[in-house]
Amino acid sequence: MSTVAKRVVVRGRVTGVGFRYATLSEALRYPGLKGYVRNADPGTVECVLQGPEEAVEALVTWLRLGPPGAFVTEHTVSEERVNSAIEGFRIGR
Repeated sequence: MSTVAKRVVVRGRVTGVGFRYATLSEALRYPGLKGYVRNADPGTVECVLQGPEEAVEALVTWLRLGPPGAFVTEHTVSEERVNSAIEGFRIGR
C-alpha cells in the first residue's frame, strides 16, 4: 500500500463552525491516516494528510464540503513530502 501526503486548504465559512473537530472525527475513521488540521488565515483551514492513498483521497473528498454548517468556497490540494515525524492525527495551532 502506497503512502502519500497532501496539503489541503479550504476557504469559506469554515472557521467557528466546528470544521476542525469534524475533520478530526472524520480522519479518525481511516486507519493509518496521519496529519493535522488547523485554522490558518481568516476564513481558511489548512490540512496536512498522509497515509494510505485511499484514506488520504477519502478525506480530501470529504473536505470539499466539510461538516454541516460549513460553506466551502475554495478547495486547493497540493502534493507534500511524506514526513515520518508526523504521528496520529490532531488539531494544530
